[in-house]
Amino acid sequence: MATRTYNISELAEEFGVTTRTIRFYEEKGLIQPRREGQKRLYTPADRVRIKLILRGKRIGMSLQESVEVIDMYDPEHNNRDQLHSLIRTVQDKRARLLRQQQDIEDMLAGLDEVQALCERGLEGNP
Repeated sequence: MATRTYNISELAEEFGVTTRTIRFYEEKGLIQPRREGQKRLYTPADRVRIKLILRGKRIGMSLQESVEVIDMYDPEHNNRDQLHSLIRTVQDKRARLLRQQQDIEDMLAGLDEVQALCERGLEGNP
């Protein structure tokens, strides 16, 4: 029985990316489609790798971080190391975002204060 394959256009449409993005992942060696002449044929494993890379991107992981976690996949050892690594990465990302959120809230409070001062100044000077 033949394994299902995907062409580059199908994957680009499915994941909402350009074919150039998929070729970039190929150039980086992250996926290895089979070639039939000029046609690229992607396996279900290639499809999953693309999906995981894009999921990592959505949560703020760099391409390198995503690949490191994906490459740790080891079904014979219940993926414990991979999962621990991913948890650490998620915790680091979360901590960084929370710091950024606090910085933004502080800046907004500062802007509110300056605006209020300006508005009070205008009330006394028509």
